[in-house]
Amino acid sequence: MFFGSGKQELSVLVLRDADGIADAVRAALATATPEERPGLERAAALVAEAAAATDAELRGRWVRGHLAAAGVDGPADSITAIKALRKAEPRLSLVAAVGLAKDAESTRPGS
Repeated sequence: MFFGSGKQELSVLVLRDADGIADAVRAALATATPEERPGLERAAALVAEAAAATDAELRGRWVRGHLAAAGVDGPADSITAIKALRKAEPRLSLVAAVGLAKDAESTRPGS
């Protein structure tokens, strides 16, 4: 006997491209005029900050974005939030949604 939903599960893959962006900003800084330098230095700092984020932080940001779009306020790992996340992304299994919700809650700013 076969058990399971037969549903294909959505996997959330974290892609990082900050290294390529950092290289481009550094190359631009090398030839920057004095007027361009402050903006490029700020951009370099922002890229470095983004590159330092953990995979869990990126997944948490993704979840919080989906929950905000769905109008869900409160803990990301609540039943209401998990239900809204699965409604927004129907291919997420319950296990995947719970794992993502835990990432979102554990990386919530101020926690």
